[in-house]
Amino acid sequence: MSRGRKGKKTKNSTRRPVLVDVSGPQDECDCPACSGEAFDPQQMINDLIESGADIILSEDPLDAEIAGAVFVSFGEMAGEAFEEALVGGFIPEFEARASAEALAMLLAIGSVAEGPSGKAAWAAADRLVEAGIPRPAWASELGEGVMATDCWRIADPAGAGSILACAFHRAGRSHAVVVTVDHLNCGAADDILLLDGDALPEALETMRASSRDAGLDATMEALDPAEIRWQIENALDARAVHDSDEPKLEPDVPVDEEGVPTYRALAVLLRARLNALPASGKPKAPHADEDGRGVSALEMLAQLVKSGEFGAGAPILPRSRAAQPKLPKKRKKSDGLAPVFQIKVGLRGAKPPIWRRLEVPADISLARLHAVIQTAFGWDDSHLHVFATPYGEFGVADAELGHRAESRVTLEQVAPGAQSKIRYTYDFGDDWEHDILVEKTVDKDKSASYPRCTGGRRAAPPEDCGGVWGYADLVDVLSDADHPEHEDRLEWLGLDNATEFDPTSFDAEAVNRELSRLR
Repeated sequence: MSRGRKGKKTKNSTRRPVLVDVSGPQDECDCPACSGEAFDPQQMINDLIESGADIILSEDPLDAEIAGAVFVSFGEMAGEAFEEALVGGFIPEFEARASAEALAMLLAIGSVAEGPSGKAAWAAADRLVEAGIPRPAWASELGEGVMATDCWRIADPAGAGSILACAFHRAGRSHAVVVTVDHLNCGAADDILLLDGDALPEALETMRASSRDAGLDATMEALDPAEIRWQIENALDARAVHDSDEPKLEPDVPVDEEGVPTYRALAVLLRARLNALPASGKPKAPHADEDGRGVSALEMLAQLVKSGEFGAGAPILPRSRAAQPKLPKKRKKSDGLAPVFQIKVGLRGAKPPIWRRLEVPADISLARLHAVIQTAFGWDDSHLHVFATPYGEFGVADAELGHRAESRVTLEQVAPGAQSKIRYTYDFGDDWEHDILVEKTVDKDKSASYPRCTGGRRAAPPEDCGGVWGYADLVDVLSDADHPEHEDRLEWLGLDNATEFDPTSFDAEAVNRELSRLR
């Protein structure tokens, strides 16, 4: 199933809402950064209010809520300053215009914004109504109660993922949401689908049928509204942590090229909708504690046993960290920009030495650093990997292996300065171990792009050649044309002759060209 419409619309397709066009034309950007013109905040206010005319004409208040979610999620991309700008700038300006379009925008924002901004939008809207501005026809429905039905969880028997689904009803209208959850990624939400309410049963059956066709006997469990809220909020929270810690190379804008809301906007809408459901008495799922350490599945089960639900006794404590110091706090915006670390990454055991010298932001996440190392050494990222640090092991979160999620941890947390060392292992069969040394902090070059490679030595070994000892043997075989395995090794590498294999070669510019693809 797709979030957007790819072909002819059917009765089961996702909703195509009326959206406030806050993104501008898709084919030509006229924002100040691209056009070079001075930013005119009043013109932006005018454009937003003018677009409010679109949602006035809508019959379904959900369209206004989606428009508000798109606007709020665009603002969230600007960071912490957005709420201040919303409360102290946008909302007073909307109210000052005292028009039906401005009222519609205030109602749209208030319906989904949380905290001070939501309260400020509602208060401004009430004052406009008291002043005689007519409310849109759908406005009264926003205050109606929301009821949730058909709350389901479809789970992969292997535990890799699940689907959470729920139908919402208000004032005779209904819609449904489907959230896909990736349990191999800390239980984070992967996508959100918005459906017409009557399409949910058929959509769920389609999902189960697809599972059966794939040879999986997925389980389907009915949940009550409080439980569905608890599970969805946990998934949204985990995704929010990952998104904030590992920004995407291309921003996840709130609407796609077809004007359909993406995950970013739908998450804002869904959180607002969940607030109308009863809260569960359970604490939030242990996604990670303050030092970034997740709780394993066995520990979670033991917590249930010890909590008294399956027996008596106090909750157990996490595994001892006596030999593992607490992970330092992550850099905050108030701490200023992160410095640039010069690091040397050397392939352990390689003779002659094979290494790369890289410059990376100190607050680069370990997940991002993994991608940089893969690129610098020409690896294919086709095997597992892990960072071994004084604070534990980080990689793709895996309770059985004891690996905590790398996406939430930065380099400077585990290697805070010059002479700090950690180890990176790639391919648990060949065991390519890399020693990572922070050599020094360097001044940031405003003309440079990071990460970048400033030096290195020798070509990296090809994948799956048997580790450093297997690579040494490969070099010997290829250097001896009379060796009985010479031709077989050439064929395995896809080479016509041994002159194409040069273990001494290294090209920093070529590495930087590949690194530029990551920026």
